[in-house]
Amino acid sequence: MGMGIHEEKIDGVPQFVSYFGPLLEILRDLGGQARPKQIFDEIRRRYGVPDEFLEQINTNGRPKFENRVAWARFYLTKAGLMTSPKRGVWGLTEKGSKAGMTPTFAADLFRSAQAAFKGDEDEQQAPSDDVVPEGVNYWFVGAMWDEGDQTERFVRERIWQNGYEDKFSKLVRQIKPGDRIALKSTFVRKFDLPFENYGRPVSAMKIKAIGTVTANHNDGLTVEVDWKAVEPPREWYLYTYRTTVVRARFEDDDMARQLVAFTFEDVDQDFARFLTHPYWADRFAKVVEPLSEIEGEEDVASDVEGEFEAYGIDNIIAEGGFLGAEALSGLIKILSSKKNLILQGPPGTGKTWLAKRLARALMGRHSPRSDQLRSVQFHPSLSYEDFVRGYRPGTNGLTLTDGVFLQAVEAARAQPDIPHVLVIEEINRGNPAQVFGEMLTLLENTKRSRAEALELSYRKVPGERIHVPDNLYIIGTMNIADRSLALVDLALRRRFAFVTLEPALNDAWSAWCAARGIDADTIDEVRNRIELLNAAIADDRTLGPQFRVGHSFVTPTDAENIEDGREWFRDVVSTEIGPLLDEYWFDAPDRAREAKEKLLAGL
Repeated sequence: MGMGIHEEKIDGVPQFVSYFGPLLEILRDLGGQARPKQIFDEIRRRYGVPDEFLEQINTNGRPKFENRVAWARFYLTKAGLMTSPKRGVWGLTEKGSKAGMTPTFAADLFRSAQAAFKGDEDEQQAPSDDVVPEGVNYWFVGAMWDEGDQTERFVRERIWQNGYEDKFSKLVRQIKPGDRIALKSTFVRKFDLPFENYGRPVSAMKIKAIGTVTANHNDGLTVEVDWKAVEPPREWYLYTYRTTVVRARFEDDDMARQLVAFTFEDVDQDFARFLTHPYWADRFAKVVEPLSEIEGEEDVASDVEGEFEAYGIDNIIAEGGFLGAEALSGLIKILSSKKNLILQGPPGTGKTWLAKRLARALMGRHSPRSDQLRSVQFHPSLSYEDFVRGYRPGTNGLTLTDGVFLQAVEAARAQPDIPHVLVIEEINRGNPAQVFGEMLTLLENTKRSRAEALELSYRKVPGERIHVPDNLYIIGTMNIADRSLALVDLALRRRFAFVTLEPALNDAWSAWCAARGIDADTIDEVRNRIELLNAAIADDRTLGPQFRVGHSFVTPTDAENIEDGREWFRDVVSTEIGPLLDEYWFDAPDRAREAKEKLLAGL
């Protein structure tokens, strides 16, 4: 029997270099992206790694097998063959998807990488953070602080500094000597543009200085730079970066490659190429819908760097979120990782309310752009042609038109430095497999790259391929009490994280009601009566826990000032909860009447 992969060794290099070829091969077979555990399992299965080696642990408590594979991933990423499309996922670059790997090439690749391996491949811990590709990377950074524009100081002192102690520090630590860096500022231009914009505002970015990084202080704040001021500053349009620190993903984004060439190689911007992109083609067509024009003006006006109202978990709680900071933080973490989240629960548990606020918290903006946060409701007659792409009547007959999903995809591709969220209300009212079509495959968080792109059922140009960018997030809501809805497709379940919201008549709810004028005794009465009702509903064989009454039914709005809490509750029972109970027990009207009487008894 020949040597196993854990024993094979190429002369002159560590043993883990033997994993280079198998790692690339397995990633190709897994679709170009996968989580580390999937890769470990597949290597173990395919190459018969024995249990006695798998059980060996290094002094850091990590299996030696996994550490060797992680070192292989580290060097392949440095070589530009692998990438980290998101935290916790390993992926192939376009270059990696085509690369062959001979022993000689693997050894040369290891030796040429300027990396951190110094000794024992089993005991030295392989880096677990996202790895920036080896060679030159290109960074676009802001210079606006609360005290004003720091460009002149940065150039004079030959540094760049992050103006935030609690943001961007991880990215700043990834900047390394030899990387190229540009000082930029974003703004809006409406007139005197080098292309026809029909008087509409255009997002623009000014390149004020370019340089080469000479040192990183590794404090998440300061890097040293050999700057060259750009006089006069050069202006770049349409595809702009608004956040303070951005690495141009030139390895898999053609628009980023063009920006890099413009900034550092003095290549002119090809406006015609950008204006054919669906996102800008729609915005700068000669004739656009009046509402779209208004939204476009508002959106671009928000492109000025740093000029927006922040939004986070504390805002959700202040606006009436009763889950608590830890639970809300957990939801944001799940959404960030999985990319796709469904909030399910009984009626009145605030699913749509929370979905839109989670989206704003993920973005960090109180008022996102109209194309950054979109909302759509599924219904039985919704089709692939409505949601993704299909033929629709136009002035010149039938026209192939993108639906809201592809519009969201193109907006996210055009603005790669900011999150985009599509909220789908009542996602199980439609037929998700039919409505999403091939897009259902591309939603998966491990398939968010150009390498995974597919041809659509309807193509605008021959060979057109679409992928879902990793800055597009989907939040669906699902009412689990609707008897008319079928079970959710298993393919959809695999691609979404599901979180169930419960009726929340807790202390936070009590405080909210008290702040709007309801006395403590009434609050306790309402809570007790709704909880008793929900217990009866949960115990009913024809209903069950999914039919319980949510807290939204008995939560006053922010603007309400309740003068008589008992009268307010009677109105809620009469106009909202009562009709719902009549529907629940449509075949047992006496049961519904009894439940309503218990809610109102003595009030």
